[in-house]
Amino acid sequence: MHEEKGIIQEYTHKLTVVFLYAMLYAIALNFFWRPANIYTGGITGFSQIFTTLFEKFTGFQPSMSVIYYLINLPFLIYGWFKMNKKLVIFTVISVTFASVAIEMIPTIVLTKDPIICALFGGAIGGASMGLALKNGIATGGLDIGIIAIRRKTGKSIGSISMIINGIIVLAAGALFGFPYAFYSVISIIVSGKVMDFVYTKQQKMQVLIITRNPDQVIASLKKRLLRGVTVLNDEAQGAYDHRKKTVLLTVITRYELHQLEEAIEEGDSTSFVSISENVHTLGKFDDFGL
Repeated sequence: MHEEKGIIQEYTHKLTVVFLYAMLYAIALNFFWRPANIYTGGITGFSQIFTTLFEKFTGFQPSMSVIYYLINLPFLIYGWFKMNKKLVIFTVISVTFASVAIEMIPTIVLTKDPIICALFGGAIGGASMGLALKNGIATGGLDIGIIAIRRKTGKSIGSISMIINGIIVLAAGALFGFPYAFYSVISIIVSGKVMDFVYTKQQKMQVLIITRNPDQVIASLKKRLLRGVTVLNDEAQGAYDHRKKTVLLTVITRYELHQLEEAIEEGDSTSFVSISENVHTLGKFDDFGL
């Protein structure tokens, strides 16, 4: 019963995040990017290019939300066979919500100043995607490929996105004019930086723990974090009281910092903990989801 309640709470939370992501992303698109002719990256960028080309050669403007959904489908099908099924299911839900939001929220021209639209659109769009990714939700089919690349290379989500999106924007510039392509690059850079700021799961931290109760601390860390722990020294002693202590080492993500604090409080609240931020690792380091 308790487990079922936990699952319901998790899914309710994720659906709420998906709704917020879809609304914010649609606002970034319909209030800033589209009115200023700024082409964003990812599947949305492909959809903008396709919609513009189709209208240019046929005189008919197709629904961008429909194009967005159709372009996502091949990536989602690929992800279903290659990645975590739960991740793909929530990606399908996020794509559906985003498509509906793009269709329902009207295009409102707040300003046509391309710099303002690039900055605000990038900030809102990046925040929405970072929020989704932080909660274990991919925001579109292309995210599945980006996540796979990050797992292989260790590069940040924002950096990989900027490279792929830069290629898309250059293609849009060649087709529709490079001045707007440059504004689009500004928006993508802002979006990537804000996304990295919100999505903290990729920021690694090295943790040194000095404790008199290593067994309890290790058990608590493994229960809450699912991380490996290395005993650096089990014969250390305090310089003041000369009592025996143990030095433990582990690496976590910033996203897991709260779980670390809870584990230390449970295992040995008198422990001394030293944390080094933004460390780099080689070898296997699981993300446990995204």
